[in-house]
Amino acid sequence: MDPRYTGEILKHLEKQSELLKEAKISMSEELHQLKVEEEMLMRKFYEIMSAHGKVKKIPVKFQMMEKLETPLR
Repeated sequence: MDPRYTGEILKHLEKQSELLKEAKISMSEELHQLKVEEEMLMRKFYEIMSAHGKVKKIPVKFQMMEKLETPLR
């Protein structure tokens, strides 16, 4: 590697690093939004299946979520 270009290479790598950090943040936010949307859709699906008598037992996951969402008295 030619020492004359070290400064340019460093600037390029710093710029690439910054772009990667921004991409990571953006992807993390998108993933969070998708997880929230999935949770809402699964709850709605469970409600529909329950209304049609297709669900016999409440899954443990939903029981725990209901406990967390129940306001304390």
